[in-house]
Amino acid sequence: MTTSESFSVKNGATREEKDLLGHLNVPADAYYGIQTLRAVNNFHLSGVPLSHHPQLIVSLAMVKKAAADANHQLGELETRRFEAIEHACQRLIDGEHHDQFVVDMIQGGAGTSTNMNANEVIANLGLEYLGHAKGDYQHLHPNNDINMAQSTNDAYPTAIRLGLLLGHDDLLESLSHLCESFSRKGDEFGDILKMGRTQLQDAVPMTLGQEFRAFATTLGEDHRLLAKRVPELLHEVNLGGTAIGTGINTDARYQKLAVERLAAISEHELSPAHDLIEATSDMGDFVMFSGMLKRLAVKLSKVCNDLRLLSSGPRAGFNEINLPARQPGSSIMPGKVNPVIPEAVNQVAFEVIGNDLSLSLAAEGGQLQLNVMEPLIVYKIFDSIRLLTRAMDMLRELCVDGITANEAHCRELVERSIGLVTALNPHIGYEHATRIAQKALATGRGVLELVQEENLLDEDTLAEALRPENMVMPRQVF
Repeated sequence: MTTSESFSVKNGATREEKDLLGHLNVPADAYYGIQTLRAVNNFHLSGVPLSHHPQLIVSLAMVKKAAADANHQLGELETRRFEAIEHACQRLIDGEHHDQFVVDMIQGGAGTSTNMNANEVIANLGLEYLGHAKGDYQHLHPNNDINMAQSTNDAYPTAIRLGLLLGHDDLLESLSHLCESFSRKGDEFGDILKMGRTQLQDAVPMTLGQEFRAFATTLGEDHRLLAKRVPELLHEVNLGGTAIGTGINTDARYQKLAVERLAAISEHELSPAHDLIEATSDMGDFVMFSGMLKRLAVKLSKVCNDLRLLSSGPRAGFNEINLPARQPGSSIMPGKVNPVIPEAVNQVAFEVIGNDLSLSLAAEGGQLQLNVMEPLIVYKIFDSIRLLTRAMDMLRELCVDGITANEAHCRELVERSIGLVTALNPHIGYEHATRIAQKALATGRGVLELVQEENLLDEDTLAEALRPENMVMPRQVF
């Protein structure tokens, strides 16, 4: 059932609207209009409507409000109509009527359906404010008034950039909290000695705290990158370029004024693109932003792989840490509990990586003065932000904050490990160390036991070499 059909079933009443293709009956209480309805009927694709991404709706309303403000100041839009548009946009900015944005995120037409969905909703909210019936567009028209001095090709990309800036803070906040959670665990586990591993083989000792602090550090790098680069990437907008960047149908003063008003309304630093033709067709900034999201996804997935390995077992695996038990793990194996939270984050990461590929292909798929694949770009990049934000919150709240360590087991693995011989290498030499390692592996005996048996080191030197602080960090020798 389409959205329009669901409205009709609910109340039965309709109003007739017309466009260049003819007439259609629109649900009487819908704030959207005929062009939105045509898009709803045409595009049954992702099943994800525009309303799924509130920041996009808010940013569209801000763009329309800024454009109306500029047109009013330039004397192109009369005061009463401007007030109606301003009122309608503010209601959308405040979170009202987002359910009226019903077009599928994937759509043909380079975003025209999205733009018209916004124009029609704002027009009908404005008509209501003016005391007129929905659809009575002679008093406030979606194209003539709401879309004045605009094209989808400048209003839509500008809204995308602003919407990403609006949603960016939530992503950074979730990432920051996750970094802090790993850092706290690093402090909590600071004195727990364990075996480090390379290529899944025993390497040299470290602390569990060092391992968890490294998780915080690697994700913190992405926080700093995103915080610095994304505002730089997205601040330049092509509002005022209209169809292809030439600014046709606008006053020469409009671009600067509209962007200034949008910056004031959104409270984000925005500036007019210096080359509007390039800015209208190029999707490079979105490709770069998506690449940063992919990098974060890859790192999160690697961290979750490590958490799953470190908690594996509990009897036949590493079993160095315990992840919080969140649900029974098997329909056939009693007592089994799986690492479901890291597993889910892994899958989110795979989705984000796939989103990046889809977005890259869409960016490449543009021709000449416009990229008609922008709806897919919007869909994928907003989806990646939403998924990553939710995944990081879930990982922190349901997993990382509740991790505990099996300290005695970690220490036992160090003492049993062949890799312990590396700490003795500077004292007994590579040849002796290799021979001891081979013998320990062949006999199942411990490295320390064999070194003591052969009197390769006195007790004081051995004790000093095996002090935890001397095995897990550089030390100054006097």
